[in-house]
Amino acid sequence: MTGLRPAAKLAELRNRPLPGESAAYAEARKALLAEEIAVRRHLTRLAEQRQALPDGPVVQEDYRFRDASGKEVGLIDLFGERDSLVVYFQMYGPERAQPCPMCTNFIAGVSGNVVDIQQRAAFKVAARSPVERQQAVAQDRGLPPIDFVQSLGDAFAIDHGALDPDDGAESPALIVFRRDGDVVRYFYAAEMPAEAADPGQDPRGPVDIAPLWNVLDLTPQGRGADWYPKVHY
Repeated sequence: MTGLRPAAKLAELRNRPLPGESAAYAEARKALLAEEIAVRRHLTRLAEQRQALPDGPVVQEDYRFRDASGKEVGLIDLFGERDSLVVYFQMYGPERAQPCPMCTNFIAGVSGNVVDIQQRAAFKVAARSPVERQQAVAQDRGLPPIDFVQSLGDAFAIDHGALDPDDGAESPALIVFRRDGDVVRYFYAAEMPAEAADPGQDPRGPVDIAPLWNVLDLTPQGRGADWYPKVHY
């Protein structure tokens, strides 16, 4: 992006002062607005850089899944009519009494947008648990229909960092695939390691994909240091 006006200059155009705001508040808001403009521009650059990635590797493994109808399908079948496929792998192994609360929160947040997302890309939520268990949680939360699939075997989870083969610990995974003719290529995967977390912060990648945190970050108390969502309240 070239020829952009300085963010501080654009912040001066703020034209909706709040009733009764002080001069100090107005100046602080303009400074904050300049930072928000800079972040917006950086997010745009991130998206452009991501979309300009060279061809990713071809998926060699024949990963198998079971869909809501009980049919066994391959990875390429999950695309449907789309050329892009987004897979969110939630922490809900068959040994768990309930899924990860954070995974459940993300699924709840994205569920209202699935119909729109699917106009551009296929979107699946996968887990090691049967589809029926995943659907039961969604129905209990009153969520709109979501395309759940069960990964058959542990290869998909292990290969994408969602299952530690040594201790059985689960992690979430977000992977984007691209159909290239008769083969499937990797396009993008969330790869931020826990070790990359800044001091005092939970590990998280850019940009937070859970609307929960984006909304709470707008509040005076923020997201807090020790509060997390639950599956049931």
